[in-house]
Amino acid sequence: MVNPPEPFPDLDWSPERARALGDAALEMYEEWLRRLPDLPVDRGRNAAEVSEAVHLDVPAEGLRDEELLEYLRKLVFDYSMFPGHPGFLAYIVGGGTVPGAIADLVAAGINQNVGGWRLSPGATEIELHVVRFFAEQFGLPDEAGGMLVSGGSIANFIGLKAARDAKSGAGVRARGLNGRPQLVAYTSQEVHFATTRAADMIGIGTDNVRLIEIDDQYRMDLVALETRIDEDLTAGLRPFCIVASLGTVATGAIDPLEPIADLCARHGLWLHVDAAYGGPIVLSEDLRGLAAGVERADSIAFDPHKWLYTPQSGGCILVRDIAHLAESFSADAGYVYEDKELTGRGIDLGMLGPQLSRSFWALKVWVSLLAHGTDAYGRRIAHDVALTRYLADRIEASDRFELAAPVGLSICCFRYAPPDLPNGGGREEYLDLLNERIMAAVQMDGRVYYSNAILGERFVLRTCIVNFRTEAEHLDQVLEVTEELGAKLDAELRPTHF
Repeated sequence: MVNPPEPFPDLDWSPERARALGDAALEMYEEWLRRLPDLPVDRGRNAAEVSEAVHLDVPAEGLRDEELLEYLRKLVFDYSMFPGHPGFLAYIVGGGTVPGAIADLVAAGINQNVGGWRLSPGATEIELHVVRFFAEQFGLPDEAGGMLVSGGSIANFIGLKAARDAKSGAGVRARGLNGRPQLVAYTSQEVHFATTRAADMIGIGTDNVRLIEIDDQYRMDLVALETRIDEDLTAGLRPFCIVASLGTVATGAIDPLEPIADLCARHGLWLHVDAAYGGPIVLSEDLRGLAAGVERADSIAFDPHKWLYTPQSGGCILVRDIAHLAESFSADAGYVYEDKELTGRGIDLGMLGPQLSRSFWALKVWVSLLAHGTDAYGRRIAHDVALTRYLADRIEASDRFELAAPVGLSICCFRYAPPDLPNGGGREEYLDLLNERIMAAVQMDGRVYYSNAILGERFVLRTCIVNFRTEAEHLDQVLEVTEELGAKLDAELRPTHF
């Protein structure tokens, strides 16, 4: 007789223990929500300090639940920075919806792999519903489809991979690009680096991404774009794709989508729209007209974890015809064989993109949409734009600040410029240095938190509102803190420069 091994339940927590730890964690989350407005955005600690504080040797015997909670509490309140803080205005990081956070807990708990329908039936169908909803908002046709991904970088990669395969001719996946005309893509000088990174990943090389000049609104220049396409055609190259931005990362500019779509139609090019930031304006009655032409895209990348405020991470890729994703990413393997006519099971999303192991990203997006409704999202997105215009108006009314670029969507670029600063040689270079130091000081200070942009050769300060907790009082504080710290730094730096 063969004796079975004794059960080993050490990793299998009882529902009661899970409930006790979960309740304590939710109480801590509630406390964090309550205290958030009064906490610093960031505590300005250095890497060595944080590393030492959060390090623990992995024990042979597990920690007690009370010790785990104390460790988590220290991590949250002492060694984290808070993109959900109303004073966080840096980069493009959404505030994180409460329903989304709860949904993420549920998704992690049931722990499905949304790469195969049989492993995640409800999760897969929810993701397909989410994708269909977004495709409709962007005005794409019935055959459109897509999936949720980790973020805009992967979404842009998938879009450009689909473009490469669709425009390279048969056999490119098997035989590669050797022996074919060199593929060339076109995009704005202001595009997010995810596009050039994707060009590297799909094998066309970053040198074959043409960075087209911009106009005075930081949009792609159409004359320069068409000129470069004509030059490359004359040189025997193969233009295959234009990447247009619906909200650039630096200024929030929107490329002229309709004329670019016309150009793509004339030359047989794939139109990919990087809408990672600006895409959600299609939910706003007041703003959706700014996205005119996006419905003509062959693929669209956008991030619910940006301006739909969903917790990290959650991006989305949409394609005009879902068949392109299967053509670009499908694979055969005996260990995932299934006769779907026999089983009646649905789409395996892992065969439509590069990731076979896939989280249930869609749940936090779906639950947030259900909890708040499209009207609330549309109004809040429009409110973020109105707040940004309020900040720009205050800057233009001040003698200590300069607006550095036209306001695009919810991004405002500006700089601190003392009114008594001498004109003439060295002024611009000094303002670059001063504002660089101001940004660092503001981030370390923690009352508010913004980032920067490089416009031309100038260093400027940059706020981006994609946070449903931010209101006018927090923008007033941005200017107050900037002026306070800027005056101190100017007093220290100016004597050594003039």
